[in-house]
This record gives sequence, C-alpha cells and structure tokens, in this order.
Amino acid sequence: MRLRHKPYAKEKIQEYPHYVVTQEKTIKGNWLSRFNENNPIHIEIGCGKGRFIIEMAKRYPNINFIGIELQTSVIVTALEKQIEEKLPNLQLLQANANELRDYFEDGEVDRIYLTFSDPWPKNRHEKRRLTYKDFLTIYKAILKPEGELHFKTDNQGLFEYSLVSFSQFGTLLKEVYLDLHQTDQENVMTEFEEKFSKKGNRICKAVLTF
Repeated sequence: MRLRHKPYAKEKIQEYPHYVVTQEKTIKGNWLSRFNENNPIHIEIGCGKGRFIIEMAKRYPNINFIGIELQTSVIVTALEKQIEEKLPNLQLLQANANELRDYFEDGEVDRIYLTFSDPWPKNRHEKRRLTYKDFLTIYKAILKPEGELHFKTDNQGLFEYSLVSFSQFGTLLKEVYLDLHQTDQENVMTEFEEKFSKKGNRICKAVLTF
C-alpha cells in the first residue's frame, strides 16, 4: 500500500515531544517517567494510524500504552488523534522494531501487541516478518517473565508461519483462534481488521508467553 506523503508530518511530531519519542534512546528503562501513573506497560508494534492503541488506552486507563510506528507520515495521524484525546496513559514511539532493545530495558514491558503486521510473503523477505525468530528474541528480552505476546492477522500464510515460528522458538501458546470474530472474546479492531473482516476474511489470533 502506497503511503500518502504528509510534508508537515516531521514538523508536527517535533512540536509534541511530550507525546512522541523519536531518537531519545535515554528513555530506556525510564518509560514510567512519561506517564502519570506507575501502571503496567503494553506496547503495539506497528500501530499505524493509532485506532487500536488509542481505543485500548481509552478502555483501560489503568494500563500505560505505547504505540510504535516507523513511518513519519503514518504516526503523525496517530499523534493527531492523541492531540484531540489527550490520553494520559498513551505515548508514541517512532522507531524500528529491530531497535526495540535500544528503547526498552529487559523486562520493562508487560504485553506486546502485533496487529496486522506486513506478511512479507516472499521467502527472501522472511527475516522482515515480525514473528521471525530474531524478533522473538527481542520480544522475549523486553517482556517480563510472565509477559504476553498477542498476535492478530487475517493472512493465513503469515499465521501458519508464525505458529511454526512460535513453536520452534519454544514459546507457550496459551490461546489460538482461527476465527476470532466467531468467539465471544473481547476484541478491539484495527483499521485493517475492520476492512478485511468486511471482505469476509477470517481473523486469526494467538496469545503466547516465552
């Protein structure tokens, strides 16, 4: 999908450093200083335009949420929503997923959300998939020992690949849903989830620990 360039995005992000962390790697181990309350930290890797992470922050005020997105023209939309909402338990981080250990201390995060990540279907792009073993190593490090990874996708190939990757890595699968919307599980949808489910795509979900 082609990203629409927003020439004002970088300047807008710089105007709101209290909402968006960019290259400030000194935040590592100090995330609670960005929030009003000392609550558990949940992060979404690839938060896109912010629909999921903002709705989660509104529903669960006793949890501190961090939406992580690399693309400037995308994260600025999440920022614009946060400027309107002014949620005290939400922060944004502009960073690459493979650099997360530069921004989070080991054991600093309570839960990770991977929601509708790019499937990178070509074999030569396997290492870019956010459920590849190298990323799992990062997640295991920054999560608390009892911390969970929540993974959702409509892409059947990515889901099957990820289940194998989780198993080979030695994770403990706590929950697996092959058609999430047919269950009574509480669910907050992303923009992509709503779009794909309206097309009739089944939504799959896995919950695991390391």
